Amino acid sequence: MIRIDTRGMRCPWPAIRAARALRESPAGPIEILADDPAAERELTALAATAGLGIVTLGSSQERRYRLG
Repeated sequence: MIRIDTRGMRCPWPAIRAARALRESPAGPIEILADDPAAERELTALAATAGLGIVTLGSSQERRYRLG
């Protein structure tokens, strides 16, 4: 599993980093740690575009998103 820490980054950077990881390693799940409230919307759209599911974990202050 690839883990990406995007805490402190504002959208669209969490989605850009996740998209890059999907291009480089499309086989495995990706976990993104993000604290920007807009990240959930952006990452959900990315997952839908890529035909992947998304699971949201963690608190509302600091969430983890798993795409795969």
